[in-house]
Amino acid sequence: MQKKNFDFNSALSLCNKKFSHNDLIEFLKLGNVVERQFAALSLESIENEDEADVFLSNLVGVDGKIREAIALKLSELTQKTPQLFCHGKNAKIFSDATIDIDGNVCRLAIESAKNLSISEDFSKLYTENLLNIVKTALNEISKFTFRDKKYKINKQVFKIYWCLEALAFFYKYLDSDILIDLLTSCSSLSEYTIREKCANILKKIGQNNINKELFDKLRQDENYYVRNSINN
Repeated sequence: MQKKNFDFNSALSLCNKKFSHNDLIEFLKLGNVVERQFAALSLESIENEDEADVFLSNLVGVDGKIREAIALKLSELTQKTPQLFCHGKNAKIFSDATIDIDGNVCRLAIESAKNLSISEDFSKLYTENLLNIVKTALNEISKFTFRDKKYKINKQVFKIYWCLEALAFFYKYLDSDILIDLLTSCSSLSEYTIREKCANILKKIGQNNINKELFDKLRQDENYYVRNSINN
């Protein structure tokens, strides 16, 4: 409770002061949790690639409160100046944020990545990272035994769920055979939300000779939401 009161008072103090653009960037570099939250939400723009790098450095590997504030503002900033964020070097940061333990960060990271699809280099690298994450997660799941705790499985399912959510927009950057193999593997999982994500991507692709078997399988899935995703 004392920590919460301190954070609240610190935030209140910051809100009652005026800071320059450069002050806010410095907060993102060296500030505490509250200062970085405040800076992220207060920034109106990113002026150059160095500032973009500082901003993105707070999207992963820091306190969850900072990550969520950064992710919330990122969708706005990547709309304004996508050219400052869309370099291939940033694809790893965005793919890591796509599987953050906080679902809000995952969703916002994907929305921001969509804004950067103007760059083919970024899009290809981001998609490649997503593919590798899903493959690794599927491999981990295949090793689990009935003695393994359910949270271990759920952790991998969570990663697959959000990667498929992103691939629903970036799937065109994958070879069609690789994509269908991936969707076939994912659709074998018992978690219906994963099969539903697969169905959503397949519907966008449309039925053809390559995916007909998988298309028919999901069209007859035991779960209503999966069937509905591909039939409507």
